[in-house]
This record gives sequence, structure tokens and C-alpha cells, in this order.
Amino acid sequence: MLRWFRSLMPREDRFFDLFSKHATTLIAGSQALNAMLAGGDGVEKYARVVVAEEQKADEIAREVLQALRRSFITPFDRNDIQDLIQSMDDAIDQMNKVVKIAALYDMRSFEPLMREMGGTVVEAARLTAEAVPLLSAVGTNAGRLGELTEAITRVEERSDELQEQGLRALYLAKGHSDPMAYMIGREIYDGLEKVVDRFEDVANEISGIVVENV
Repeated sequence: MLRWFRSLMPREDRFFDLFSKHATTLIAGSQALNAMLAGGDGVEKYARVVVAEEQKADEIAREVLQALRRSFITPFDRNDIQDLIQSMDDAIDQMNKVVKIAALYDMRSFEPLMREMGGTVVEAARLTAEAVPLLSAVGTNAGRLGELTEAITRVEERSDELQEQGLRALYLAKGHSDPMAYMIGREIYDGLEKVVDRFEDVANEISGIVVENV
């Protein structure tokens, strides 16, 4: 009877499996977003990939919340688990918002600094995907987790710089001559910056988990 009861309860490592699974959607989504920003004939193709990965991510996030409701014992605080998966999901949701902006305005080309910002999204996703599995042994991996979260913060700072440079260049080029083009470009820059902001939120959640569990 006890064995049967335990079989109904998710194991602790189930959460880590789901975190890692979600992180793969962040990698795939970020790479597709970056490829979309290269412009040309591939824009719609890569936009569809981002949408598909966002849908996968939503399903995984729901699995985490379902597992949380069924579990009496969790690897760390329930609120931390919920906040972590929500922050991860927010990151790919924001990628999807950028795709929607591009689709709304039928964009086929993107500014060079937008493409550079796409690179920061990929890097933030890569760092996140490396960090998440390490949470299964927080004490052992605390040092490396600290390095990774600091690296994500630096990526976010670089993204901020690129956004500022891009907006200024766009204003000088289009602000007066083509206000609509400036407005659209500003939306893309702002959207990309928010993606990396969401990854910084993930880093902050990871840092909080480390502090509470080491």
C-alpha cells in the first residue's frame, strides 16, 4: 500500500527534469528568434518555431504546477519553485511577443543592433540552461551557480547598452524622416530588451534559491 501511495507522488528530481526540459525550449526559442532577426525569407519560418517552443514551454510550466500540487515534499520552497518556472516561462513568452510585433508589421529586415541583441538572448538562454540542472545539488554547485547568475546579469547590462545605442541610431536615421519606422523599430528594441530582463529575473530567482538552501 505504501509503495502504491509513493508511486502516485512525483519524485523530487521530477522538478529538475521539468526545469531542464523547459530550459531546452528557451534555447530553441532564442536560437529561432536570433535566426529570425537575420531577416529575409526565413522570418516566418523561424517565427513559427518560436511560437511552437512557447507552446511547449507553457505545457511544461503547467506540469510543474501540477506536480507542485501533488507533492507533499518538494526540493525547496514551493513559492521558489513556482516563481522560478514562472520567470522562465515569462522569458519565452516575451520572445513570442517580439515575434508578434514583427508579424504585425510584416517585418522582413532588422537593424544590425537588433541582431546583436538577439545574440544576447541566445547567451542568456544558454547560461540559464546550464544553471538550472545544477539546482539539483545546490550546495555542491553554489559557486558555479553564482558565476552563471552573475554572467546573466552582465549579459543583461550589455543588452541595455545595445538597446540604447540602437534606439539612438534609429532615431537619427528615422526619427524625423519616417516616424512610423522609428516607432516599429523601438517596439522591437524594447521587446528584445525585455526578453533579457526576464532572464535576469530567472537569475535572481536562482540566486535566491541558493541563498536559502546553502
